[in-house]
Amino acid sequence: MAMKQRTVIVRNRLGLHARAAAKIVQLSNQFKSQMTLQRLDNGRSGDAKSIFGILMLAATPGTELMLTASGEDEEKALSQIIKLIEDQLEDGDGR
Repeated sequence: MAMKQRTVIVRNRLGLHARAAAKIVQLSNQFKSQMTLQRLDNGRSGDAKSIFGILMLAATPGTELMLTASGEDEEKALSQIIKLIEDQLEDGDGR
């Protein structure tokens, strides 16, 4: 099965901090596909289903990431996780 990839820029002002990473992990684990996030500037990558994997990316605001998904629900997984990163990570209180 071919894998799908899309790039996304971290837009929330705190980057992929613990709360944002937890949201990504929670959503990622709803899919069967394997998913990886990779920083395009330094090649560092982490499992999108692992809070530790995401935090190790140290993705600050403006960081460009490549999301790769491989599996039966890869299209749906990609679109929902990209949407989350692009416009739903910012909490009302700015954290």
